[in-house]
Amino acid sequence: MNTIHNLYRIALLLFVSTVSLAEPLKVYTYDSFVSEWGPGPQLETLFEAQCNCDLEFIGNEDGVSVLNRLRMEGGRTQADVILGLDNLILQQALNENLISKHQQDLSGLSASLNWNNEYFVPFDYGYFAWIYDSNKISNPATSFEELVNSNATLVYQDPRTSTPGFGLLSWVNQLYPTTSADMWKKIAQRTETVTPGWWEAWSLFLNGGSDYVLSYTTSPTYLKVVENSHHIKAAPFAKGHVTQIEVAGVSAFSDQKALAQEFLAFLISKPAQEVIPVTNWMLPVIDDVDLPPAFGEVIKTKTITLDSKIVDQDKAGWIKEWRSSVVN
Repeated sequence: MNTIHNLYRIALLLFVSTVSLAEPLKVYTYDSFVSEWGPGPQLETLFEAQCNCDLEFIGNEDGVSVLNRLRMEGGRTQADVILGLDNLILQQALNENLISKHQQDLSGLSASLNWNNEYFVPFDYGYFAWIYDSNKISNPATSFEELVNSNATLVYQDPRTSTPGFGLLSWVNQLYPTTSADMWKKIAQRTETVTPGWWEAWSLFLNGGSDYVLSYTTSPTYLKVVENSHHIKAAPFAKGHVTQIEVAGVSAFSDQKALAQEFLAFLISKPAQEVIPVTNWMLPVIDDVDLPPAFGEVIKTKTITLDSKIVDQDKAGWIKEWRSSVVN
């Protein structure tokens, strides 16, 4: 009996040792996603209960910062999953072979997304927009021309470090392909500051630092639901708004690819999709998700879609032009 008892103890110790040495699934994402009011904490609890594993979110300034970090680290990266890139910048990750193919059944995604990428799985989406305070502005701009010809002040994010900032860059170049430099100069005349990331710009705007801030058509929904505040609104532009689809993918360098694939499947499951819209304040990627009535008040927009390959080809020139135009 002593021999059997000792063997049992040894086996138990080996099991405990193996569990304690198991590496957490590490997910690179952006800071607001992992904040106490973001989706990260709730998703971590839900997924860990499902997988009986340890999930660790690692925050970075923005989606662009996530991409730049993965590019810099390459094969030395800790990341198993990359979360927070979007449809406008994902091509660079594919060009550099940083992402493995996903193995997910995407047939349950909302048909409006029209998503068929083999590497990335969408987890939410929205539309870039200029947000304003209706207590201060009674006739909001309905175009970039009206915006820059007004006396309003603007704050937006740096396109080199921020996905919304890059979204604005893409928006301007899509609408003004031959006169974008002139438009940037006019925007610069109205700009209070350019911030590294979304949170800094949003906070500055809410504290009265500008009349408009670049954010999303869904951004006012947070204030309606959480703070019962209805004066912050999105300005509907007649020519349309650029779509942002946020995505997640498995790092090509991960040694936990099976668990990473399980996490991707979890992201597009109903439990996760019920969390993400009311914490990340974007739209769900599957249908039949129960949402607060305020989501039904999000402005309806004409959609501007861009080819990620073309965006990737042109972005260096766009950024160079932007820098030349906004620096006095």
